[in-house]
Amino acid sequence: MSDTTHDPGPDAASDRLDGVSPDIAASPLRIGDSATIRIGTASWTDPTMTAAGVFYPEGADSAEERLNYYASRFPVVEVDATYYALPVRRTAELWVERTPPDFVFDIKAHALLTGQPTETKRLPRAIRDALPPTLADKARLYAKDLPGELQAEVWHQFADGLAPLAESGQLGAVFLQYPKWFFTSSENRDAIREAKAALEPYGLRVAVEFRNATWFNEKNAERTLRFLSDHDLAFVMVDEPQGFKSSVPPTVAVTSPDLAIVRFHGRNAETWEARGITPAERFRYLYDRAELQEWVPRVRQAATKARETYVLMNNCFSNYGTTNAREMAALLSDLEPEDDARPG
Repeated sequence: MSDTTHDPGPDAASDRLDGVSPDIAASPLRIGDSATIRIGTASWTDPTMTAAGVFYPEGADSAEERLNYYASRFPVVEVDATYYALPVRRTAELWVERTPPDFVFDIKAHALLTGQPTETKRLPRAIRDALPPTLADKARLYAKDLPGELQAEVWHQFADGLAPLAESGQLGAVFLQYPKWFFTSSENRDAIREAKAALEPYGLRVAVEFRNATWFNEKNAERTLRFLSDHDLAFVMVDEPQGFKSSVPPTVAVTSPDLAIVRFHGRNAETWEARGITPAERFRYLYDRAELQEWVPRVRQAATKARETYVLMNNCFSNYGTTNAREMAALLSDLEPEDDARPG
């Protein structure tokens, strides 16, 4: 992308924060008597983000130091690694140990939990060893391929791995992010209900993000939101490129009184459905101030209807996400960031 406004490089992104306190997003914003807005990013470990001089201070080289520093700047983070590999308790225990007690982790559901394939080699050894010979040699598997008892074990291991977060009160929500081929249907609504029923007994709150436009076309939008409300499922509002079959409009709706979520994916249409690139490249987009300002009244509106609101920047290339997160915090706090207009 050659757009110098939306991909200016890390130095220019950092310059945007002149005059903005580095602590502007460190604590939840209070709305009214009890509602809060937490602002953060969808990663703290992307290689473009951990590169020297981008976001972390010199010397913050270990996983512990980086998470500790991140948690001093933002009160929420999204974990993407759980999409690729089932979480393990020890990792979650370390996250709890390395963060303040009011810091929150949002967790992306494992691929198998949302109808997507996973690499067989990434499954835990006990599950791999239990695979029938016809499945053990496959490079990738879907949940529907697995015997029923192994499907149940996947759900159990996912929930068990997150137990330390749930027990400490630091688990925000599990994001059920459904793929672009997951279209609106009674069968797929059943799948969402079943996912909630499988996770709730473990104390895991769930939220739903769609990547198929049929859920929000003229015929189905109202029905989709009513379905989520009827089952107390938090709807993940999104800002993302439009015009694709996988595009969901920037609908503002709160379908659970406990939680509202907004995820910012950037607006880079060129990479939105591109194959063979990293997530950082896919969402490589720095929002300008006007684009963020569009969401200020929307976020405030959502925050009046939910006890907690999470605003997550998924444009985690370099310091783009952390820059936009701080700018959004400043806008929501009625502080004025420096004018981000740049020549060229």
